Amino acid sequence: MTPSKKRSISRRFRVQGTDGIRRQVRRASDPSLNGLSPMQAFLDRGVITEEFMERYAYAHVSSLIRNRQLRRGDSCVVGWDPRDVKGYFTGAVIRGIRKAGVHALVLGTVPTPLVPMFMMSRGAGGAFMVTASHNPKDQNGIKTFLAYRGMKLLPENDIALTRTLMSLGALRSKPVKGRRIDQRQPALDLFRRFSLDPENSWCRDVSFKNILLVVDPARGSLAGIAAEVFRKVGFGKVIEINNRLNGNVNLNSGVADLEGYSVISRDMIQKGSGLFSKHAALLKLFELGRKHKNRLRSGTLRLSGAVFDADGDRFYRLDYHPGKDCLLVLSGDETAYLQAEYLMKCDPKKYQGTVYVHTVESDLNTSRAVARLGYRPQLSPVGDKWVLHCIALLIVETRMKGMRGSKAAALKKKLGLLQRSEQQDVSALETLEARIDRLSAGDPELRNLPFAVGSEETGHNITLGWMDGKEGERMPVFCGNGLKSALNTFAASQVLLGGQPVARYYARLERPFPPGFKQTLYVYSIHQEQFVNGSGVWHRIRRSILKAARERGYRGRVTPFRRDRDMLYISLESPKGTAAGIFVRNSGTENKISVNLRGAKGDAVSLKAMGEQAVRILFTALKNEDSRHYPVELDLLSRIAGKPLQESQVTGATHRRVLVELEKQKLVQPSAKGWRLTPLGSWYINSAPE
Repeated sequence: MTPSKKRSISRRFRVQGTDGIRRQVRRASDPSLNGLSPMQAFLDRGVITEEFMERYAYAHVSSLIRNRQLRRGDSCVVGWDPRDVKGYFTGAVIRGIRKAGVHALVLGTVPTPLVPMFMMSRGAGGAFMVTASHNPKDQNGIKTFLAYRGMKLLPENDIALTRTLMSLGALRSKPVKGRRIDQRQPALDLFRRFSLDPENSWCRDVSFKNILLVVDPARGSLAGIAAEVFRKVGFGKVIEINNRLNGNVNLNSGVADLEGYSVISRDMIQKGSGLFSKHAALLKLFELGRKHKNRLRSGTLRLSGAVFDADGDRFYRLDYHPGKDCLLVLSGDETAYLQAEYLMKCDPKKYQGTVYVHTVESDLNTSRAVARLGYRPQLSPVGDKWVLHCIALLIVETRMKGMRGSKAAALKKKLGLLQRSEQQDVSALETLEARIDRLSAGDPELRNLPFAVGSEETGHNITLGWMDGKEGERMPVFCGNGLKSALNTFAASQVLLGGQPVARYYARLERPFPPGFKQTLYVYSIHQEQFVNGSGVWHRIRRSILKAARERGYRGRVTPFRRDRDMLYISLESPKGTAAGIFVRNSGTENKISVNLRGAKGDAVSLKAMGEQAVRILFTALKNEDSRHYPVELDLLSRIAGKPLQESQVTGATHRRVLVELEKQKLVQPSAKGWRLTPLGSWYINSAPE
């Protein structure tokens, strides 16, 4: 029996990853998919077709109707990033919505956060964002939002949707019943108002006139939009790079390529040998840095970059350091910390003791740093849906605080069960809050919610925002919003650091808080289904890490995460008593697995050794020889083993993409003479099967 057939009969199987679905796309008419149904193409070939997109949208909307969360004739919002130039896949999602009997409120190319915002502002019953986020342009997918506080699907919702999807009959003969309604302009107007509202941007009484800003929207949804907002809030000069909407999203641009780097040196942009030699935004920053070096050194000018991903929900900040001639990279950890420091400075009474949520991917020192500021750190699994889930639980908990009596006691008991449950379902939270509404308890505006910042190291940051609803009422907004995070980060740094001497200014940007050690090791093109809690590979990795830890004098134990059971998280204590951790998890957005190393600076050598042992097991145990990228990997590695490979010798989109993946797997590295094998690459090519 094939792996996909095994999965399809599993009671707990779900097609969704960390955030909706995301795969390589092909048209249903592609000869390579001849004779395969949309589900077979997805399960057996790992491919999304336009027919699958239609079925997915239809399945979700029909489920909402069946569960009485939506009625025929209601509305569902749909937007997309610009990778699907011809509209095959976006059109399919709209068809699926309309065939289910619901009107499609079509926003067109917009940033992801606008989709749930517009849904909530219009009282729509659901929303889809057609995007593969930071993934390469040959992939696409869907992020799904629910009417309840704009939350994303949790595992139980994923499982229910998968069952509906697997049981669907043919859709081709079903008539289109709902209407397509163009709502692009009202939606864009809403986003601009939201972004420029001082309560959301934090830009009131903050001057940005001394900042020269380079904006990189990654040829994505924020092209034109972000630059316009930055100009309107008063940045001295705004230069937009990578703003052509030609489908080449994230190509040599955007946040994904910057992950794992805290500094970009001039060597890294050198033509022919630099990792970022084709990144136009980085090249522009270095060019401007050299041009304005005297003003930058005097402090009369700052040179920064705002880098997003294709769908606009992630943000990294770059700053040119004139003293070191390099770019400082501020990831989600650093930008969120600056925002948290700003909030505490502005209103310590309000924010003392409030919650700062971050995921396991963050630097371990993040928790210590925000605790020193006065926050209550809270750890969540990977994915901004879990940050949103923490916020939703906090809302319910806050609204219950003033409740008394037997009904209140029953609700508090129910909340406790939800907080401890492994089976998380958005509808359970929605039902619980509806009962609170009937008792007229709590603060409906949530202005006293003890929440400050939600953060992912990869650039999803969440702070409370406000917008106007249908009746003019102020509505709270919690969603990952790259532009809001950018505005908040720049406002925070201007207030916190604006008057600092030049050397101090850059020292603080380089280290907003004392960093620990963090590194992530990847393995691409794998059998992801073989790494699950309790599987053979899962236990091999567990034993390997615990043994290697003991040999180095570390104490280790497996720490279970109820909301991400398949992640292997090993908590470590060093011989010096410092905390460290190694966690291994499948990506929910790409066909890869990661070994994540987190600890103090002094743990770096030991963690790297333990991590490399683990990653070698994954290379030998999980590589999928049937993957279409696997033979390309071996071909490139064998060519590089013979002699350094010049980038000009790599032709074709697949080969260029695999070369990037080889570098991310630390199997190859660039040099002045071309790409060379690393020691890990030499080991791998000698151990790979013939």
